[in-house]
Amino acid sequence: MELKSAISVTFLCLVLLALANGSYAGTITVYWGQNGNEGTLAEACATGNYDYVIIAFLPTFGKGQTPMINLAGHCDPHSNNGCTGLSSDIKSCQAKGIKVLLSLRGDVGSPSIDPSQAATYLWNNFLGGHSLTRPLGPAVLDGIDFDIEGGSNKHWGDLARLLKGYGMAKQSKKVYITAAPQCPFPDAWIGNALTTGLFDFVWVQFYNNPPCQYNSGAISNLEDAWKQWITSIPANKIFLGLPASPLAAGSGFIPAADLTSKVLPAIKGSSKYGGVMLWSRYYDVQSGYSSSIK
Repeated sequence: MELKSAISVTFLCLVLLALANGSYAGTITVYWGQNGNEGTLAEACATGNYDYVIIAFLPTFGKGQTPMINLAGHCDPHSNNGCTGLSSDIKSCQAKGIKVLLSLRGDVGSPSIDPSQAATYLWNNFLGGHSLTRPLGPAVLDGIDFDIEGGSNKHWGDLARLLKGYGMAKQSKKVYITAAPQCPFPDAWIGNALTTGLFDFVWVQFYNNPPCQYNSGAISNLEDAWKQWITSIPANKIFLGLPASPLAAGSGFIPAADLTSKVLPAIKGSSKYGGVMLWSRYYDVQSGYSSSIK
C-alpha cells in the first residue's frame, strides 16, 4: 500500500512537471549605465536577478564621428582613465555566468554607418580584438545590442553579419547580437535587419507604444503584437520589454501581480519566449520589480 502510494505520488509529480514544461522558463535582462545613482555594474550582477546586463550606451558612432561612450554619472570617458575601471566589474559579472553586452544607441540625427568600419571598431575596442584605446578596458564583452530609435535604418543587418563573422573567423567566444525594437511591427529602424536571422535575442519594447502594450487589464493588444513578433522574426528568443517602474516610461508599466498572473501565462507558451527585459537598473533599484517577478 505504501509502495503504491509512493508510485502514485511520483507519477503525479511527473505529470505536473510535464504540464509545467508546456510553458518556458524565462530570464531577466536589464539595461545599466544611464543613472549614476543605480549602483555599480558589479552590484547589479551580484543581485542574482539578471542573466543579461546591457551597458548603455555608445550613442556616438558612424561616418565622420569619433566614437564616444556615454555612461551618465558612472565615469567620464574624456578623463585619463575614462571608463576603463569598469573592466573588473564586467569580469565579475561574467564570472557569475552573466552575459554583458554594449548597446549602440541610434536616435534622431544618427548618420548612416559604414558597417565595415563600425564592425572593426567594435571588435577591436569592446569584443575580442585589440586596441590601445579600449573604452571599457581589457574585459571582452559578450556582444552588441542595437537600440536604434531614429536616424538611418540602413546597414544594421550588414553590421550584425560582420560582427558575427569576426567571432567565427577569430574562433573566439560567441558574439551575441541583440536588438530592442519598438512593439509596432515591423520596427521602422531595425526591422529589415531583424529578418536576417542573425539576432540571438530581441527584447521588444512594449512601452511608450499604446497600440500594442498592456493597458489596465486589457491584454489583447499586447498578445496580438507578441504573436506577430514570435511568428515573423527568426531570432532565437523574443523578450517582453517593460519599464521597471511607472516612472521609467510614459506608459506601458505592468504591475508585478498583473504580469505574473495575466500577461506571462498568455505569452510564455511559445518556445521563442525568452523572458523579460527591464528599463532600467536604476528604476529596478527603486521598485524592486525584478525581485517581484523573478
